[in-house]
Amino acid sequence: MKTLLLGAALGALIAGASAAQEKMRISLQLPLTSHLGENLSLFEKEVEDRTGGAIDVEIYDSATLYKDKEVPAAVGSGAIEAGVASLTRYVGDAPVVDVFYMPFLFNTEDKVRAAVSEGNTVRETIEEAVAETGGQILYWQAYGGAILLSQGDPIRRPEDLEGKKVRVFGKTLGDFVTAAGGAPTLISGSEQYLAYQRGTVDVGMTGVSGVKSRKLWEVMDTITVTNHADIEFVVVVNTEWWNGLSEEIRTQISEAAAVAQEDVRDRMSQIEAEAYAAAEENGMTIVELSDEDLAAWAEVVQPVYDNYVAATGDAGQKILDSVAD
Repeated sequence: MKTLLLGAALGALIAGASAAQEKMRISLQLPLTSHLGENLSLFEKEVEDRTGGAIDVEIYDSATLYKDKEVPAAVGSGAIEAGVASLTRYVGDAPVVDVFYMPFLFNTEDKVRAAVSEGNTVRETIEEAVAETGGQILYWQAYGGAILLSQGDPIRRPEDLEGKKVRVFGKTLGDFVTAAGGAPTLISGSEQYLAYQRGTVDVGMTGVSGVKSRKLWEVMDTITVTNHADIEFVVVVNTEWWNGLSEEIRTQISEAAAVAQEDVRDRMSQIEAEAYAAAEENGMTIVELSDEDLAAWAEVVQPVYDNYVAATGDAGQKILDSVAD
């Protein structure tokens, strides 16, 4: 009997150790101190608590494993179990994702929340398209509105971009810059500090939280609050790895993801307010657009919408119609 009990106990220990060895490595381009990094840390704790350590989450921040643009292929191929990527990194395989970069379309928090809510046409269409890449969206991470960075003079109107090289992080954002007469340059988030420092580009584009986490006030001195696009990041998991987990474990991870998703969305306004305050404290000038400025932008951005519909067809038009409704 003692031998049987010892054998059973040893078997339980081995099974427990084996379960704890199931790794969920997640690649993140931002520092762990960024709000996306903090959100992943919350997700890590939720997963490990809910699964009793059966899933061991490992976060590789600051692009130590993969740059943002490399995440879709790395996750889709199974080279890593999960990764965080700007949604626009899927535009090559799923052009519909760039609806969030339609100029000034998502100009209120209510519109954004509606679009990313469960069951919404925008979210469902995008998730179905991304699922064709070998990875699937586990949850969405809010990153806030897009802003423009410059040295000296603000970028109030399209003519302020004419002839300037502008950092972008997606094709549609490049179309936006082109429509205004600028020259878009695709630069990964982890490389933008050096791009500004070296003068590779004249104008920056990012979310204001990135200004704080990357200390971009060291290389740029002016923020123009355009909010011309809504920046969304997604946590994506490899489909084969995900399907290989038990239904119980998948449910626990999904519940953890729901907690993390709600937390970052609810905190976004505060995160942006704190980032603007930090930017001002570090010497940056914050410039707001007037109604006349916004009208000037509206006059030049129609080609961006035309290009989107041309690239996405009926699916893209369906998404645009759903937002207009």
